[in-house]
Amino acid sequence: SCGQLFCGSCRNSLIERGVTNCPTCRAVLDVSDKEQFRLLQQLVARPGGRHTQHAQYRIGNCYKNGTGVIQDSAQAGRWYRLAAEQGHAAAQFNVGSRFLGGTGDVQNGVEALRWFHLAADQGFVKAQFNIGGCYENGIGVGQNDAEAVRWFRLAA
Repeated sequence: SCGQLFCGSCRNSLIERGVTNCPTCRAVLDVSDKEQFRLLQQLVARPGGRHTQHAQYRIGNCYKNGTGVIQDSAQAGRWYRLAAEQGHAAAQFNVGSRFLGGTGDVQNGVEALRWFHLAADQGFVKAQFNIGGCYENGIGVGQNDAEAVRWFRLAA
């Protein structure tokens, strides 16, 4: 498995149309959650793969949701952080969210804002919206309504 981000409906749509293998890496699409998790682990074990950050992010999701593996918030955070440090925008957003809510990490508005900015710089709309919320509520930064509106508009 290449770690490409096929949502459940896309994956099911491909399978319904008779596409049984990933268009990118040709791995079988219709596998159990446990098998998918195993394939993702194999992918991240390979050195320098071009899909490693996507696979790390997906492993984080598996741990967060208990998909193919026992749910484990700490492991989810570890895998999100690995992907985030390689520039994966959704993972950066998740790391920021963990700092914002204190989920598995110490609550830290400054760190949350830093990770949101990394994702927002890549155009990740949820991160842009959360930056607006940070400015609106003075989380990790001084409260600033004008800056909050700017970020909310950017996210809209």
